[in-house]
Amino acid sequence: MARLIKALFLLAVLALVGLAGFAYLGDLEPEQTEVRQPVTLNVTP
Repeated sequence: MARLIKALFLLAVLALVGLAGFAYLGDLEPEQTEVRQPVTLNVTP
């Protein structure tokens, strides 16, 4: 039973290390696009 717990703990640690590695080394930049939208102002002279 102790071997199973050790294996699960090791698997969890490896998963966390993999997730952290992907977060730092993976391409997580959002795609940027320019948005232009006309604005109508209600201005009284």
